Amino acid sequence: MKKEYVLAVFAFFFMSLSTVAISYAGESANTNEKILQEYKIDVTGDRKPDKIILKGIQVDASSMYMEKIWAEITSSNNKKFRIDYEPGYKPKIEFADLNHDNVLDLLESSGTGGSGGLYNYRLTTLKDNKAIDIPMPPALNVQGHFEDQFKASLTIPEISFTKKFKLSNRKKDYIRLGLFQKNGTLNEPTELMIDPVDVYRIIKVKGEKGFGLKSYRRVSGAYHADALGTLISVWYYENGKWNQIQTKWKDR
Repeated sequence: MKKEYVLAVFAFFFMSLSTVAISYAGESANTNEKILQEYKIDVTGDRKPDKIILKGIQVDASSMYMEKIWAEITSSNNKKFRIDYEPGYKPKIEFADLNHDNVLDLLESSGTGGSGGLYNYRLTTLKDNKAIDIPMPPALNVQGHFEDQFKASLTIPEISFTKKFKLSNRKKDYIRLGLFQKNGTLNEPTELMIDPVDVYRIIKVKGEKGFGLKSYRRVSGAYHADALGTLISVWYYENGKWNQIQTKWKDR
């Protein structure tokens, strides 16, 4: 009887181990890890192509959202790097010498999926086989508010930028929302909706050597669909920092 009991205990133990192993294997198989893009390009500065593999883990087959995104880089001398990125949709890496050290940098982006159409960004240099982040351009201090008589004002004090709006063509909507009274009096102080930067584009900067970034920042009135226009800024990296070259307004 005792021998049979011991054998039963051992059998249960090994069955438990098998169950754990099968469960772990199932979890590994269902991670949905995918190779999204492969690039062969010199990003370390030795004039030999390095291998960059952009990978992601998909939430499930019905969604394009990647809950994890990263790049695995193998340099021409077989040194390995991993760069982790923010989760998002449709990630990609663009290559340009944005800090002007004669080596291509990696600009990764992925969509957040929100109603504002925003993107995550990370900029990295791997010159001389050293992975160093380059900060994205700083956010301009954009201020905007509604004013009496169905008007609004937008300012950027640091660059002496001002934009005035006449919004009487939207007064019915604003009165309905309780933002203004019928006589045009603003019911209470109300700020405009100013998004973070929606998108960055790599551009050739006129009058400068090499490439920079163009940023697009949407401004809306009472709600996102109440679009007023977009602030477009040009940025150029020099002496270890981003310089704002130009900011202009584009009506929606």
